[in-house]
Amino acid sequence: MPRTRLKEIVCTTCVMAILGITQLHAADYIRSEMPSAKRVGEGRLTYMFWDVYDAVLYAPDGQWSQDKPYALQLSYLRDIKGEKIADRSVQEMRNQGVDDEVKLAMWHAQMEEIFPDVQEGDALTGLHTREGHTVFFENGAEIGRIKDSEFSKRFFDIWLHEKTSAPDLRRKLLGMS
Repeated sequence: MPRTRLKEIVCTTCVMAILGITQLHAADYIRSEMPSAKRVGEGRLTYMFWDVYDAVLYAPDGQWSQDKPYALQLSYLRDIKGEKIADRSVQEMRNQGVDDEVKLAMWHAQMEEIFPDVQEGDALTGLHTREGHTVFFENGAEIGRIKDSEFSKRFFDIWLHEKTSAPDLRRKLLGMS
């Protein structure tokens, strides 16, 4: 990261701390991680007859790479308990071949702590950072972080890996259809 950019982030953080502002908003944080963030693609997840959420993938200059920062925003179209979101996330990771039950249990506990119950109209955003961490936002306000690069890869693989359970959504998110 260029020195001037680092100073800018540090100065912004200091000003926020002095003013007592502790929660970053998703748009600001995404801009700090990806100043040139653009939409890569978007799609809707439908399960059986129910529309579950609309998803949008953002990446630098609209070009997704697993090794660079990116953000995935899910705008919910129905009410869902946070615990169910964590349960489903672990199940999707398991379906893609993650078989370390100790890690899955640890990740599940972390996600249960972070994920709120969502109502129709709420948006959850996950940001994959330069360091490979994941920062979560609810309706723009930061709600938690998981500083585990393996978690970050496995979590976003739910939507972006070839073995996803929603291949049509993956293609749309990656701008392939």
